[in-house]
Amino acid sequence: MGAKQFGIDNDRLKVYADEIRQVVAEGVQVAIVIGGGNIFRGVQAAEGGMERTQGDYMGMLATVINSMALQSALEAQGIDTRLQSAIELRQIAEPFIRRRAIRHLEKGRVVIFGGGTGNPFFTTDSAAALRAIEIDADVILKGTRVDGIYTADPEKDPDAVRYDRIGFNEVFAKGLEVMDMTAFTLCNENKLPIVVFDMNRPGNLKRLVEGEDIGTLVEFESETRSK
Repeated sequence: MGAKQFGIDNDRLKVYADEIRQVVAEGVQVAIVIGGGNIFRGVQAAEGGMERTQGDYMGMLATVINSMALQSALEAQGIDTRLQSAIELRQIAEPFIRRRAIRHLEKGRVVIFGGGTGNPFFTTDSAAALRAIEIDADVILKGTRVDGIYTADPEKDPDAVRYDRIGFNEVFAKGLEVMDMTAFTLCNENKLPIVVFDMNRPGNLKRLVEGEDIGTLVEFESETRSK
């Protein structure tokens, strides 16, 4: 959305595409799940009186629109990209097939997963967690507007303190908002670490991949204690 009130900001797309290009150039396999809130949110539609299932499917289609836009921006920078959708859209995307997605990654292609999980009542966070587990990803990198996880909302509380590292159990205990509970539980049960970082700061993605302490790492409790 960038500086706009809604829709797609092409300048923001170019920035994201360049960030991803730098990481791909390092030989890192990249799979992407992008939300659709800049176009449509199923939850907001339900609050406005629309039937929730219908609203959620509309939200899933919004993620496909964003995925297509990001695919175009990546391809404009010479990055070989494949879009897979959980909802069948033959003319514009492959169906999600786990083995095919993994093969694309092995060939150095960026894979974008659109359409959420393909089911209502699940968020984009859940789709990201599910796809990451299915393709045996090393980590989920959650790009946000803030530079990590805080004790409170840093946009509202100037005294909020950022965590460099935190365990899954501590996040549960303190009720911190990282991802929706379904997605977060999936990551916890499958021992999939999460890094929450500021995607809007230029170069952050590459620095993170190169091992710099960017954002907040959510890791397994035993690992947190040992470090």
